[in-house]
Formats: sequence, structure tokens, C-alpha cells
Amino acid sequence: RFMKKWIWSGDRSGEEDSSGERGSLHTWKGYSYSVTPERVLLSRPVLQAALGTRHGVLLVEGGQVYSFGEFPWKQSQVLEVGPLKPVLESALSGQRVVAVAAGSFHSGALTEDGGVHMWGENSFGQCGLSSLTVVPNPTPVAVMDPDTSPPHTIRVLELACGEQHSLALSAQHEVWAWGSGCQLGLVTTIFPVWKPQKVEHLVGRHVLQVACGAFHSLALVRCLPPQESRRPLPDKCGQCNQLLYTMTDKEDHVIISDSHYCPLGVELLAEGEAGLGPGRSPPIGLLSSPSEPLSSHTSALAPGPHPSITEHTDYERGRTVAQNGEVLTTTDADISASGTDSDRGVGGAGSRNSPYPDDQAVKEYLKKLSDTSLAEETAKMTIAGASFQVSSDELILDLLTSDLIPGVMPVTTSSALNNLVSSCASAVGERVVSTYEALSLKKMINYYYPGIGGVAGVPGGFPGGPAEVRVRLEESMQGKKSCSTGDIREEEAEGLSRRLSLPGLLSQVSPRLLRRASRPRVRAVPLTPVGGLPEAGELLPSLQTEVWSWGRGEEGQLGHGDNLPRLQPLCIKCLSSKEVVLVAAGAHHSLALTAQSQVFSWGSNSSGQLGHMASPTTIPRLAKLSEGIRVWDVGAGAQHTLLLADGDCYQPILYYSGQQVREGVQDTPQDQTEGYSYTQQPVLLPFCMNLGYVSGVFAGGQSCVALADRNVMGFIASLHELAAAERKFYCKLSSVKNHILRPLLDLESLSTALGPASTVLLRSLVRCYSRLCHLTGQHSASLTANLRRRREFKSLVMLEHASIFLDTYNEYCCSVGNFLVMGGFQALAKPSLEFFGKCPELLQRLAESSEENIPLSDLLVTLFYLPMRHLHEYGRLLLKLGTCFEVSSVDYQKLQDGCSKFEALALHLKRRRKEAEYTYHFWKSFPGKMTDSLRKPRRRLICESSNKALTLQNSGRFSVNWFILFNDALVHAQVNTFSTHHVFPLATLWVEPIPEENTGAGQRVEPPISRTASYTFYKDSRLKEATYEGRWLAGKPNGRGMVKWLDGRIYTGTFKNGLEDGFGDYVMPSKTLNLNDHYQGHWKEGKMHGIGTYKYATGELYEGSFQDNMRHGHGMLRSGTLNSSSPSVFIGQWVHDKKTGYGVFDDITRGEKYMGMWQDDQRQGTGVIVTQFGLYYEGAFNNNKMQGTGVLLSEDNTTYEGEFSEDWTLNGKGVLTMPNGDYFEGSFTGEWGSGLKVTGSFFKPNLYDSDGDKGRALGRLAVPPEEKWRVVFEECWMRLGCEAPGQGENQRAWENIAVALTTKQRPHTMNLSRTQNRMLESLEFIPQQHVGPVTMEKYDSIRRYLIKACDMPLHPLGRLMETLVAVYRMTYVGVGANRRLLLQAVNEIMSYLARIFQLVRFLFPDLPEEGGAIPEPSSDPQDKKDSNCADTQRVVSSSALLLPVLLPRLYPPLFTLYALEKEKEDDVYWECVLRLNKQPDVALLAFLGVQHKFWPVSVPVLGEKTETVFFVSTTFTPSDKLQVIQLTFEEITKEVMSSLEDNFLWSMDDLFPVFLYVVLRARIRNLGSEVSLIEDLMDPCVQHGEHGIMFTTLKACYYQIQHEKTT
Repeated sequence: RFMKKWIWSGDRSGEEDSSGERGSLHTWKGYSYSVTPERVLLSRPVLQAALGTRHGVLLVEGGQVYSFGEFPWKQSQVLEVGPLKPVLESALSGQRVVAVAAGSFHSGALTEDGGVHMWGENSFGQCGLSSLTVVPNPTPVAVMDPDTSPPHTIRVLELACGEQHSLALSAQHEVWAWGSGCQLGLVTTIFPVWKPQKVEHLVGRHVLQVACGAFHSLALVRCLPPQESRRPLPDKCGQCNQLLYTMTDKEDHVIISDSHYCPLGVELLAEGEAGLGPGRSPPIGLLSSPSEPLSSHTSALAPGPHPSITEHTDYERGRTVAQNGEVLTTTDADISASGTDSDRGVGGAGSRNSPYPDDQAVKEYLKKLSDTSLAEETAKMTIAGASFQVSSDELILDLLTSDLIPGVMPVTTSSALNNLVSSCASAVGERVVSTYEALSLKKMINYYYPGIGGVAGVPGGFPGGPAEVRVRLEESMQGKKSCSTGDIREEEAEGLSRRLSLPGLLSQVSPRLLRRASRPRVRAVPLTPVGGLPEAGELLPSLQTEVWSWGRGEEGQLGHGDNLPRLQPLCIKCLSSKEVVLVAAGAHHSLALTAQSQVFSWGSNSSGQLGHMASPTTIPRLAKLSEGIRVWDVGAGAQHTLLLADGDCYQPILYYSGQQVREGVQDTPQDQTEGYSYTQQPVLLPFCMNLGYVSGVFAGGQSCVALADRNVMGFIASLHELAAAERKFYCKLSSVKNHILRPLLDLESLSTALGPASTVLLRSLVRCYSRLCHLTGQHSASLTANLRRRREFKSLVMLEHASIFLDTYNEYCCSVGNFLVMGGFQALAKPSLEFFGKCPELLQRLAESSEENIPLSDLLVTLFYLPMRHLHEYGRLLLKLGTCFEVSSVDYQKLQDGCSKFEALALHLKRRRKEAEYTYHFWKSFPGKMTDSLRKPRRRLICESSNKALTLQNSGRFSVNWFILFNDALVHAQVNTFSTHHVFPLATLWVEPIPEENTGAGQRVEPPISRTASYTFYKDSRLKEATYEGRWLAGKPNGRGMVKWLDGRIYTGTFKNGLEDGFGDYVMPSKTLNLNDHYQGHWKEGKMHGIGTYKYATGELYEGSFQDNMRHGHGMLRSGTLNSSSPSVFIGQWVHDKKTGYGVFDDITRGEKYMGMWQDDQRQGTGVIVTQFGLYYEGAFNNNKMQGTGVLLSEDNTTYEGEFSEDWTLNGKGVLTMPNGDYFEGSFTGEWGSGLKVTGSFFKPNLYDSDGDKGRALGRLAVPPEEKWRVVFEECWMRLGCEAPGQGENQRAWENIAVALTTKQRPHTMNLSRTQNRMLESLEFIPQQHVGPVTMEKYDSIRRYLIKACDMPLHPLGRLMETLVAVYRMTYVGVGANRRLLLQAVNEIMSYLARIFQLVRFLFPDLPEEGGAIPEPSSDPQDKKDSNCADTQRVVSSSALLLPVLLPRLYPPLFTLYALEKEKEDDVYWECVLRLNKQPDVALLAFLGVQHKFWPVSVPVLGEKTETVFFVSTTFTPSDKLQVIQLTFEEITKEVMSSLEDNFLWSMDDLFPVFLYVVLRARIRNLGSEVSLIEDLMDPCVQHGEHGIMFTTLKACYYQIQHEKTT
């Protein structure tokens, strides 16, 4: 009754200072009234304490560590019995320690960087340092991962120490162990383990906390996520490699067994470490716990020696069923005889082991289990001659209908059937012998009926015939290892609503049962959200946890229902659904604290340290505490337990459970506890209120320690109040879930009473309630952890991440309101009445309602709206915290903001509740078909006109109009007819305010003029019955949107003033073909207008311009079937959907190409046709035929010029000229190629007649080049804002260019390259060169701008360039590659240049016209002497400015035409080149007449110059080609002058042979074509200059080579 006082002081003992306000330490022993805790005085606040058997370790602020008590490992000290003054562990100075741990006789410290330091007793390797039996001072211990190369150091988060071992939790949430004994959980038989090793059995799991008892270990582990828990389970034992599951065929059934039990722990028993002594045989008969070994029935019935453990294990492996299949029972004598042995557990002597006080209770419980008749065939249970019947189908069904989490099948949770059967078996005293079931029931049912797994069902049996299954039941060894069995009283609230897991106990399942199981059932709702709230993530602690234990188990401290040791971690299944947040281990007992503030305890109860006197103590049971006591921290000593809890007020209180400590008696051996008093249940420590605000408790040996804070400025009290309020609120929510929701959801009549619609709403409500409940539990655990550690507000999740809470409450309130509005609570009242009876005291108590005779439905409404009150509590407590700070501080502002958010939400949700109630009363007041059709869960009533004077303009005299305004629609109903009512969705309802109605009653809130909404038109003729979804402006579609017509048409794109305008996508189903027309392009005022692409259902494709839904402007149409290449292509001008104007038609099927004028889809006017057979026609066309004057040429140059009447049909006067010059003149009739009738004269011309003018006549009957592609240029002018070429404003043109280049206006289909994107940025600025006189510098910048603009398809010039290239290639490629078209092709390019130059001069008005000059800045007069006039001024020409941009794109088709035209001459030239190049250099020089004085130079040097001149064939424009020739001349001159005298001047007689030699050696293949191209396209201003002379020289070389004769 008296206690030895410990008083320690720091440097300033006895002084009251600020350090005493936080982290003061109080210590005591025992629980009597005379105990007074002593305060330990230290210079700094204590952050953490850890107690061993006779010593302790303290962590103070600043990271320093103190030790106190007895330290036999310190060499400098004499062993003393009494405790000593705390001493600073100076070996840790310089290290910032963040956590400490104490084992029985050793200690550990954890530094900020995750390093471990150990000291103390090390005989068993518990300090992790080899070759030392004691470690006097803190010494670093390396935790290294050997699997990495090189091994890297593991960062440690937490330490725990036992008597002979230590555990560390790594930053990767893995467990590392060292020391000795099976409590390490390592796969080894060699002890001690000196180096920390990873506990492989927990790898892959997320361990949250570790704790060490004297010889056992605990780990708190986060449950595996759903996808991991569904991983296939192993089929072989990881240790002994035997099959885990076996299947045995019997005559009438199959036995699937999981009876394999790996002999982990059995070997230890054999060695006598923790086993049954020689004289202690396993108990016989009635099992004290179903998890204890079950002896064979023979030993129970007949006397004889009891089987040994080995025999027993063999029996377990090979168990059998009685041959006749009947259930074997024991006699009363067996039961009574076995009772004595089975009751030898610690605790009250002679107490009954059955959880039921008498047999009557068993009867009642079994009756309660089943609502339906138990007349089916059952497994019979006998107790004291009384017979009970339990339907095996019921047992299975209860298992099926347990409260499952969808998609989750944790491998660690308890089987409800296991619980039920073993409890009943032990209560009734009957052994039911059976086989084992390998697969869980859920797994087996899923095999036959996939999809049933994730759904909880309604209780009760399946309707149907009698059960044809006999379930033979027995406790499996896996059950022995993992499941709590027996305490049904504590489990009644959750009963069988427990997650289903492996292993189950169903051995044989009849086909009929499986058929019945596969019938559809009502889907119930999970009451635990899977994985919590996704957005909460890592912010809040997990509640879905498991407790794993391993080590010695002789006192039952492992919690697996037996006294066997475990070499490896094993999950305590019955704690898996209990939301454990903290574990603690005493010497031989274990504690688990749940989020619902309950404490589970198991293990040694020799001194009442478990807090209850129930037995067996080998499974977790609840400590016995008064109602309303909520525990939030625990400490476990050698033979006592310390609990920190909330009581009536929010100042924490302390409870003690365990042995009383006597004055003057030191720690007694634990087995000598006779005569000591101890608690039957936890007792309140009377002095706890004097300690202040306790933030944590610690226990060890016989001592207790409490850490407390002073309530400075009310801050600590406010933090405690906030955490206590959250804990209380979570317990309240859990209570409602367990006592109201679960029973209601399990009612059979629920679906019938609610109806399908309300059932869905109830499901949604329960889901939201579960989310809210789970969030509150997580937050409660988070606040509690904050109290234990930092005790600050800055890390509060409700401040930093308030949106998680606000969203969850919003969602929950919405679901309650929806259920209320639809009359769900009224419908729920009836089934509730059946369940709760006419006196619903439980409901009233939970709903905190004091009113009497309140309707049950109102009580339910109050109950479900109760969580909203807690928002005010949040606001109040945050405000209270805020008052602890200066008003001007950031902290105050932060708390004030948080308070405002929660208060604002509380008011908002209060309004939402009123709206829901108002709406519900409205539906209740006006029942009927019309109102029923309008009733929707989310719809709320704003106001209605039944009591307001509202009249409708121009309404009938007797009509009565009723207006109802909801939050989503306005309803107008005719009261006298009631059959007609119109619903106008508010999203598409616009109000036109009447000005004179302004009453001045305050500023009205106007509805937004721009919205996003969906609407179905019913009047608009164009959009009738079409649905529009998208943006609106003032009652009309405006912006992005989509229209769907009933006939399948769909438009997606932009709108303006209710019409399609901008870029859009339009799909229209074809009536005849089962395909769609598809248009993608620009629209204007509801019609296709601008550039677009139209894919027809027939397979045709049109790309080009549209106007008023018709093809209009320039465009290309590809025609043909879907499965072949296009047989025809037309590119040209369209007017009102018809080909009109100039166009090119390529008839691929006939091999003809027409280039000419069109009118109304017919060839009309002048045109040219070329065919693949080499025929060429130019002339007049009429009504799609060759009709009128024309010229026809065949491949062999036979020419006809005259009248035509049909395609290729001559009819009328004409002249037919043969290839040799002979010709007919007269009248011709007949089709070309099939015989002609000629009436006329034949002429053989004179040899001296000139025929030079006949070739030049070609092309004069074709379309003039300036008339071609006129519409393409017109469209470009229009894009610049000009109605006609050259007529418009320059400034406006630049503005239009800027608009075209902005990203918003880009067509959706256009993908620009990275280079084009960079170019676009530079083009978006309007160049300043378009004003002011043009200098050379400006001319160059204009040239650069044009190069960029022509490369950018968004620029009008770039688009023009793209189109011109397309039409040019379309014209002159394929059949169009006809040599007779060369002249037209060249003229067309010259026409392009002239017309583009006109556009350029419009954009840059100061640019001189064609042939104009730009003066260059004058240079030094000396330089002018030898310079040409071209150097002092630049002549502006379209070819110089634009040909470099245009010609490279048109070069391939143009050069092909040149090559075809010059084919014969080039062949002759090439033959000569090949022949002459066979000559050696000297011989060729002599042959060409090169003077001897150039020979030494020419041979080595001129060979190199041949490469230069060869580049003529690799350049595009004439100017570039001339540049190459000039460079060649300069290089030849330079080489000659270096070897001869400097004043040497070329004469043409000298130069020509040398240049001829260079050209010959260069071997240019199509030199004739190159020469012709340069000649045709050369800039006129250079024809008579230096370039002109050089070009003439090259041309002369070409003709010279052709006519060279070699012998």
C-alpha cells in the first residue's frame, strides 16, 4: 500500500520554469488509494519513456537520452537495489535521438537519420553486437541489407526490445530481428543471431508498428489491398513442401481436407522448451477452447494412455470419418470427467468454459440463429439428453450473408462458421467429428456461382426442399493457429457479419445446396468502405489492419487459441476486422487498442492484467470497462496494464489492471503470486486528475509512467477536447452502424417494404455513411497520434486538407436528403418497428432525442442527420484553438479560416435539410400520378403557386394554372385537366425581366447568361426532336456543342446564335447504303461554308470549298467504289455543286486527262485532252464533246487540224499532216484510229519549204495560262479581305493574316511540325517592311518573310502555294506527263509568278514593279571599276523573288516534261559523252584542241572542276544553276592564272575547248533538259550579262558534243 518514491531533478531542481509546462514525467507502482505519483524533474520536457524490468530510458527535447534504475552492465557502478538518479547517456551526445526502447535488461535508441544504437545485457545477442556479453554504453548497430550489392544501410523508423531479442521497423515497413529464440520469426535454428536479419514472412506487407514481450513479438500490419489479397494461394507448404490440401473420394461424397499442419513449434515442444511436461498430458473430453488439440474419440471413450504430441499430430494429418457417416457423440460421463482438466486455465477457479451460463441460453441462441423453420434435416446436437436441431443450410447461409467487402477476400480474417460451430460445440459439449475443408466456402461457392463473392446477402435460408447435406464439423488445425472461437457474447453485435476467409469448415456440399445458393438474392451493402477514402491516401492512418504474433505461447500470449509456440509470424484472425491502431506487449500478455477505443487483451492473466476474468485467455477478449470509457493509449508491464482513457470530461483519466505492489518487496518471481491482491477488472487511479493533461502512458517491470502537459493558454486542453470529441463521435457512428444499420440491412422484409428505387437510395446512403464513419475513425486515430507525439495543430489534416471532410459530408447529406425526399424513412419505419418494437429506446438514445411519442420515421430522420451537428463541433473547437493565439498571427488566421469553412458547410447543409423536408411534405400533400412522375431523388422544391397570386397572360377564362419551381425545372400544370403538364428544365430556361416590376427590394441575383446544358427541341422545324448538349448563350446554342437528330444525324462543333458556325463535324446516315456521309470543316450560319472535307457514303471524297451547303469554289473530288483506288479525280472550280470554270479531270479508267473549261458538270469551251496512248487534242468542246475546231496529234507526230463533231470523231474541213510533211486538205469524216473518209487534195511539200511555224502553233487553242486556276487566286484574295484582285485595304489584309495564324482559328485536323510551330511564332508578328521605301535590307527581309509564309499552311500565301502545287502535280503527273504539254507547263509557272507577285506587291506596296530597280548602298569607288551595273542596283523580278520558293515544289513534274521533250537529243549527246570519256586525258585534250600551254594545268586541276559543274543537275532554279556555271568558270580561271602570268585574259578560242573538256568529264546525264529549263525560266535581266555569256558557252558545249565525230 505504500510506494517507494522516485524523485529526480535536473540542473535546476525545484524551480518552476517553462520547461515544466510540457512533457513532465510522473511515476508510481500499483493501484491503491495511498499511491501518490512522483514527478521526475529534468531540465527539458520528456518526449518518450521506455521501461525495462528494473531500469528505464527517457528521451528529452533536443534528442538527449537519460537512463535510470539498475544498470548491471555499467562497469563503473556498484549494483544497487534501489533506483538511481537519471544519468545522461553521454555516448549519444552529438546524435539527435528521435525514439527510445527498453527490453527487460537492455535498451535501444533511434537517431534522426534512422541509425540504431544499443546497450545493456547482450548474452543472447539482443544488442546485435557479437563477442560481447554486456554493452556498457550506446553503440551503433548496423542494419544492412545483404541482398543488395554492395549491402546498403537500412533506415529504421521504430525499435522494440524484449528479454532476449530486439525488433526494428524499417522505412520500407519491413521487420528486422536479432537476438535469440523463436520470437525472432527467422527461419533459423542457430542462436544467437548477432546481425539484424529481415523477417521474410512479413516481406511484401506494410508493417505499421512492432512490439516485444519477454518471449513473444507483435506486429500491426496494414491489410493487403484488394488486388493483392486475390493472389492465388500456395498449394504446398513453404517449410516441409507437403500438399496443403488433399481430396479423398468416398462412396457418396468427396472430402476436401486442409488438415496439413507444418510442425513449426512441435519440434520445440519435443525439445521441452515450452511444451507439456512429462506429467502433463493433453486434456481429454470437452475442450476448454476449440483451438486446443482434439484427442481422438477412442481415448475419450476408453481408458488408456493419452497419445503423445507426435501421435496426436499424426492423427490430425490422417483423420477419418466414422464408416457409417454418423456423428459420434460423447456421453455425459465423458463431459463431466473432462471438465476438470479443461478448466485449468488461469483466472477464477472452477469457472465454466462455455460462454453460456446455462443450457437454456444455448437453446435461445440457437433459436435466434434461424428465423425460418428448423424442420430440415440437421446435424443433431445433444446436451444433457436434450436435442437441438440446427440447419446445416442455415449455417452455410449465414456464412454467405456475412458483411462482405466487395472484391476483398483477406486471407487473414476469421471464418464466422468456424466461430459459430466451435462455440456451439464447446457450449453444448458435443464433439462433431468431420473432415476438413480446404477451400473457403466463398471460394467453393464462387466456383459454382461466380459473382456471389463480393456481395453480402439477406439472412435466412434459401426457400426450397429439405437439406441434403450433412456438414461434419471439427476445429481445423489452421483454426487452432489463427481463429478466435468461443466468445459469442462479445461477438453478438457483429454475429456472423464478418468477412469470409480461408479456411472455412464446409466439407461436403450437396448439389442441391449449390443450386439454391446460385439463385439471385437481394444485394446488401458493404458497411466498411474498401481501402478507405482514396483522396485521404497517406494523410490519415489506416484502419484496415491485422495483428500478427510469433514466439513462445505457453501463456496464450500469441492469441491463436492455443499454447503452442510459433516460429514465424501468424495473423490473429479475429482482430482483422477490429480496426486495431496500436499494439502493446507485456512480459507474458498482449494488448490491442482499436479505433473504437476498445482494448483487446490475451495471454497470462495471473494478476488480472488482462482487465477481465473470462477464460480461456488464449484468444483476444475485450477488457471490462464501464460504458462511455474510451481508451486511447495503453502500456503493458510484467504483470499489469495501464490504460489512458476519456471519461465524462475531456481531461484524460488512468485505469490500472493487474497486481498490487507491496511496500518493501522487490519484483517477485512471476509464478509466486500467492497472497498478492490484484484487480478483477481495470480500476480508476484516483490521482489521475492531479497530473494534468496526460499525453501518453508507459509500463514495464512493476512500474508505471505517465507523460503530462500543463494547460498553458488553454491550448493543450483544446487539443485534448478536439481528439476526445472525435473519438466519442466515431464510437457513436460505429454504434449506429452496428446496432441500427446492420440489423436493418439484414431484415428479410426490407426490399419489399422499400421498393426497388428506395432500396438503391438506401444502398447509396449506407455507402456514404460508411465513408463518413471510416473517415471519422481515421481522423480520430490521427488526432490521437498527434496527442501522443507532437501535440501541435499545424499538422491537423482537417486544416490542411479540409476538402476531404467537406466533400464527404456534402455527399452524405445529399444521400440522406435524397432518401428522405423519396419517402424512404417512412417506408423504413415499418420494418424498423418489427425489429425495434414499439418502444425504440435504443433508437431514441442513439438519436439523442428526448421527445416522447415521436414517430419512428422522424426518429430515423433525426438519427441520420445527427452527423451534421458535428460540423458545428469542428468549428467551435477550431475557434477555441484559435483563441490561444494572437489575433494578428498567421496561426490564428489559419484556424479562423478552418472554422469558417466548417461553419459555412454546417449552415449550407442545414438549408439543404430544410429543402429536403419541405420537398417531402410537398409530395406528401399533393399525391397523384402527375406528382409521382415528377418525383426525383435530387429534385428539391423552391416554391409553388398554390398559395400565390400568379396568373398566366392570355389564359382561358376558366383555366387554373399551377406553377411549381424546382431546383432543376419549372413545371406548368393545368389544374382543371391535370393530365397536361409541361416540364421546363432550368438549365435551358431564360428569364426576360420586365423593367417596371423593379420593386427596389434589393439586388436580385441574375441567372448566368452563359451555361452548359442539354435540351431536346420540340418546336424548331430544323432541330425538331433533336437533342443539343453543350454551351448556351441567352437561350441559344453558342460555343462548343453536339446535336443529335432522331434519324441518326450528329453535328459536333461550334455554334453561334443557335446555328452551326465555325469548325464542326457532321455525320449523316445514308438512306440507301448502310454507311454515313461525313463532313468535317467550316460552317457559317447553319450551313457548310468554307474549307472542308466531305466523305460520301458512296465512297466519293470531296476536299475543298463550300458555300450554302454546296460545293462552291476550288475543290477536288475523288470518285470510285470503296474497295478500289479512285477511278476518276476532278480538281478545279465548282459553282453551286457543279463543275464550272477551269478544271482538270483525270479519267483513270479510260486513261484520259482533260484540262479545260466546264459548265454545269460538262466540258464546255476550250480544253486539252491527253491519253495514255500518246494522243493529244486541243480545241473546242460543247455539251461534253469535242465539237468545233481542234488540233489532234498522235504519238508519231501525225497531225489533224480542223472540225470535230464527237470525241475523236473528225467531221468537216481540215488538214491532215503526215510525220514526213505530206498532208491532205479537204473534208474528213470518221473516228480517229478506225478509218477516215477523206474528200480533198494531197500535197507533197517542196524540200525547201519552211515548216518551222507548225510546231509553234501548239497551245493556241488551249485555255490561256492566266485563265487557269483563277478561283484559287480569288480565294486567296478573299482571305486577305479583298473582293477582287488588288481591291482592298493593305492594313485589313495584314489583320486577316494575323487572325488566320492565331491558334484559336486553326482547323482541328491540322497537325503542324515542330519547325512549322517555331515558324508560326515568328509569323504572328506583322512585319514592318510593308511600309516605306524598299532598300536592299528590306528587300532581303521581305524575301525571308515570303519563304516562311509559303511554308506555313495557315498563312494565306502558304495555303495558295499548297493548292498550286497540288493542282500542278494533278495536271502534269501520270497521263499528264506528255511532252506536248511542256510549253503550257512553263507558261503556267510564269503565270503563277506574275499573279503571286501581284499579291506580294499588294502586301508590300512600296516594292517596285516587275523590272524595277532597288539602289544598293554605294561602296568604295575602286571596287566599282571591274564591277557590273548589277552590283550597284538590284532589279526586282517575280522570278528572282518567287521562283526559289515555287520551283523546288514543282520541279519533278516540270523536269519530267523537259526530259520527255529532249529525249532524242539527250540520247545522242549521252552516247557521245560515253564514247569520248573512254579517251585518256592527254588524248582528249589534244582531240578537243586545247592549247599545249594549258595541259600541265588541265590534267590535274580540271578533273576537280568537273565535280563543280556536275552540281548543275542538283539545283532547282535557273539562277542557282547559272551560279554553279559561274563558279566553275572562276575556279578554272584561278587555276590557270596561278600557273601562267597574272595579266592573262581568256579569249573564247582558249576558253571553249577547256570548258568543253570539263563538261565532258562531268558526265551530266540530261544536259539538254537542263539547258532548256534554264533558257525558258531564266531571269530576263541577266540574259545579256556575264551569266548570259556563260550560259551560251554551256549551250554551245552541249551542241558541240552532240555533233562531235570521232574516228
